[in-house]
Amino acid sequence: MEYAVFLTTLDPLRLLNNLPGGIAQGIIWGIMALGVYITFRLLDVADLSVDGTFATGGAVTVMLILAGYPAWAAILLAVVAGLVAGTVTGLLHTMLGIPAILSGILTQFALYSINLHIMGMSANKALSVDQFHLIISSRFCTNAIIIGGIFALALIGILYWYFGTEQGSALRATGCNQTMAKAQGININMMKVLGLALSNGLVALSGGLMAQYQGFADINMGRGAIVIGLAAVIIGEVIGEGILGKRLNFLGRLVFIVVGGIIYYIVVVIVLWLRLNSNDLKLFTAIIVTIFLAVPYLKGKSKSSFAKAGKKGAKTNAGD
Repeated sequence: MEYAVFLTTLDPLRLLNNLPGGIAQGIIWGIMALGVYITFRLLDVADLSVDGTFATGGAVTVMLILAGYPAWAAILLAVVAGLVAGTVTGLLHTMLGIPAILSGILTQFALYSINLHIMGMSANKALSVDQFHLIISSRFCTNAIIIGGIFALALIGILYWYFGTEQGSALRATGCNQTMAKAQGININMMKVLGLALSNGLVALSGGLMAQYQGFADINMGRGAIVIGLAAVIIGEVIGEGILGKRLNFLGRLVFIVVGGIIYYIVVVIVLWLRLNSNDLKLFTAIIVTIFLAVPYLKGKSKSSFAKAGKKGAKTNAGD
């Protein structure tokens, strides 16, 4: 009875009204997931500096716009800040021999203080769409979706082209097999630094867009970004492989990663629409990522020859 009463209180129109905002944010997080994909899949490096770099992109963008810079210039400089942060992580790993995961943690830790200094020792800074000409804003969700989509498609095209070049192929080879790449004359340390720089540059770009979209930069805006990025990557890969199977190429993977970000945020919108506790979003995210990570493994296990042989043997024994 209580369940029926609860369902009657849900307003489908409110859900429909909130969906465009969820799609717009999903696209922005999908751009961030492209950066995570470079380190997580292509470079095979665990980079935890993402949470800090996302906030850095937002802080640099907001402070430069407040200082009178045009939004496009602020975004470009935010990308540069992300490239620098990624380079630092790479140098800590390659030149000082610090494990990649610890290098990312150190960079993230340092960026917290750096981001505070960027924002004038303030935990947050606000932007007004009425005072500044922003690239993207939550006040105009339809335009935000279109502009975010243009950014995402442009980045997908650039990444697809770049990773088909000699340098891009060398970076992918480094992540695939470092020993073989080194034997082929590839400077694997330089490729790691380059990959981490590109990854964090994309993350900072996403942070700059998100700061404009929501109208403020916050010191904690990047908290949990790595988990959301991984969720988008995993969801996109599983859905892409489920739809296209072996026909899913590199370009398709990049597209589905952005789609994964959109699907993740649609789920967030639905969770909030169902009036579930917003403090449980990270729990739901962990559950979603766990499910999508487990699906390929369980699917592969069910199709393995050992599993089939076991089922066949069980049927034979049952027949006897």
